[in-house]
Amino acid sequence: MKKVLLAAAALAVLPVAGQAQTLQYPGFYIGVMGGANWLLNTNVTLGGVSTSASPNTGFLAGGMLGYDFVGPRVELEGSYRENTNTLNVNAFGVGSVGFRHSEVAVMANLYYDFNAGGVIVPYIGAGVGVGFTNATAGAGQSNSTNFAYQGMAGLGWNIDPMFRLNLEGRYHGTSNPTVNSAIGGGTYQNNNISALLALHIRFGAPAAPVAAPTPAPAAPPSFMVFFDWDRSNLSAQALNTIKQAANAFKAKGQARVTATGHADRSGPDQYNMALSLRRANAVKDALVREGVPATAIAVVGRGESMPLVQTADGVREPQNRRVEIVVQ
Repeated sequence: MKKVLLAAAALAVLPVAGQAQTLQYPGFYIGVMGGANWLLNTNVTLGGVSTSASPNTGFLAGGMLGYDFVGPRVELEGSYRENTNTLNVNAFGVGSVGFRHSEVAVMANLYYDFNAGGVIVPYIGAGVGVGFTNATAGAGQSNSTNFAYQGMAGLGWNIDPMFRLNLEGRYHGTSNPTVNSAIGGGTYQNNNISALLALHIRFGAPAAPVAAPTPAPAAPPSFMVFFDWDRSNLSAQALNTIKQAANAFKAKGQARVTATGHADRSGPDQYNMALSLRRANAVKDALVREGVPATAIAVVGRGESMPLVQTADGVREPQNRRVEIVVQ
């Protein structure tokens, strides 16, 4: 008894664990099914005489519309099954009579998935409904409407959140259908075993999340040092800025520093190029004094070619007399 209780507890936990795998979501699904059907050995009564029949292997086909609660499932199913056989009715001097059984069933099914949401999902189910049977014996035939019932067990394969393939065995039966023939009417037992495959297409899966845009890489820290006209010496404010740049370098651990010198357009191009280099080297020397290795510093001179503020030639512009320090 203890083992039975432990097994039941494990099965109850499986759906919760399976849902974390996100292969099964609440929602509607549709499906198709098909397979082999065996009408079990049955006694067919004709004209008050009972004869045994062992029907041939037949077929089953159908479709369904269901709703998946992830664990329990409810389903409305329509199916068609057919089997044939030959009856020996020598008691009437007739010999043999062809016997054909077919049924259209409309069933309401309730299923329960174990390990719901997992890749492989064992399940059980049961259903009730109505079976519209057609029986042919010789030249006679009859139709009857019968109470139908069935039980199912199978294995589902969640291919992905949208598609599922089921391998299922089921028992299907009805109340006894009627049959007519040239030698009289009667009844027979309608008990079926089926083996089938079913494909579900589900509509409950959430839309794929939109990928978040990749953030642009952060710009490397940069600092600006300004100079008086025609000067490369550093003011107190410039030294304070250089100290901040040195601290940024130390915070990065492994980094490179570029010091790029600039000049305004108040002098000749060649002179301004040399002046921008003197300014960049002055910043480099100050960085070295603040603890930045000289080998980590690159010095560049741009002269008057890259002004912050566009001016006419010969104009003195304070913002163009600068060194830009980039730590990267």
